[in-house]
Amino acid sequence: MQFDDKVPIYYQIKTMFYHQIIAGELAPGAKLPAVRQVAVNLTVNVNTAQRALSEMVTEGILDAKRGRGNFVTEDVAKIAALKHRLIVQDVAALYTQLHALRLDNAAVVQAVQTYIESRGETS
Repeated sequence: MQFDDKVPIYYQIKTMFYHQIIAGELAPGAKLPAVRQVAVNLTVNVNTAQRALSEMVTEGILDAKRGRGNFVTEDVAKIAALKHRLIVQDVAALYTQLHALRLDNAAVVQAVQTYIESRGETS
């Protein structure tokens, strides 16, 4: 994983796991690797990996089971809320960036529509 120096590493780790959960790569109830294994896999400090996972437990996205590890929540409503939150964050960032280029709302919508059409995807 390539890390962005402008964003805290623990946050980037959380985002990586969020995307895996939303994309279904980590299904509800799936066990995550141990904290030390996450740190080794991503070549980060164990404390950094622990912070990312601990925050996800606090948010209710992961369930910590004493002696067994961390598991993706089986609460599909929490996963749906996470997906919604990430979509809103990404759209807000795009909106802000395009408005900084002095595009009005209609131009933003047109730019996104043109981009989607250029990709040739039907869904």
